[in-house]
Amino acid sequence: MHAKTELARFLRARRERVRPEEVGLPVTGRRRVPGLRREELALLAGISAEYYLRLEQGRDRNPSATVLDALARVLLLDDEATAYLHALAGPGPRRRPRRPRPESVPSGIHQLVMSHPDAPAFVHGRYTDVLIANPLARALSPCYTPGTNLLRAAFLDPQFRELHQDWESTARSLVASVRALAGPECEDPRLTELVGELAVRSQEFRRLWARHDVRVRTSGVTCLDHPQVGPLRLGFEKLALIGTDQVLVVHHALSRSESAQALTLLATLAAPDPVPAGTSRTGAPDG
Repeated sequence: MHAKTELARFLRARRERVRPEEVGLPVTGRRRVPGLRREELALLAGISAEYYLRLEQGRDRNPSATVLDALARVLLLDDEATAYLHALAGPGPRRRPRRPRPESVPSGIHQLVMSHPDAPAFVHGRYTDVLIANPLARALSPCYTPGTNLLRAAFLDPQFRELHQDWESTARSLVASVRALAGPECEDPRLTELVGELAVRSQEFRRLWARHDVRVRTSGVTCLDHPQVGPLRLGFEKLALIGTDQVLVVHHALSRSESAQALTLLATLAAPDPVPAGTSRTGAPDG
């Protein structure tokens, strides 16, 4: 994923998603292209059509901050996507590809996750690899087992799709969060490998990746159909861990709701069997 082509792809993908009426343009006659025409975008951004064409063809990747802000305004980008656009067009040479390093969760976060048995909680890294998960999270979904890559599971694991009633929304959010967390790391070997694998194996992934969405959802609601306890409507909170590329995810249910009762039942099913008095963890009598 070369920097020039990534900037060009991002501009093209986002331009095709903006409807003329969203930016105050009248719609007359039949349009041959989805979204805005190049010359329309250039006009609204206050730049020449020829210059914009060079940007979208990858022949110029050093626009000024003023031009980038104007493009972001016309493309209706939020703050996160605008920052991503600026990073794609950043000056200076690209960093050398970095070697993937094992991600480790800070010990305090590990203790925090494991000390809350009544709330499914886990931590994933910058590519959505699950790093740690408490027992209730693993009971909620086998995809929360440490070592699982959530992005890969979303598109290639049938269990993930069967569990998530809102699969399309969840998958779209995962794709957008990977772009946001990884940033414009056009030469990141791990990202290249993961995207390449999914692009080959999943048409749905190719479609969503081509949208160039950039966003990390920090909270929301997900609807699950659990094989043991039935329907669950759970809120979730995502907290970025400062100093890392990791995210802590915690699910919760509305107090005294049916989902809360079902989650309590699942916690009971997931709890380890109590050790009988006078018996060691090895199963041998004490003494």
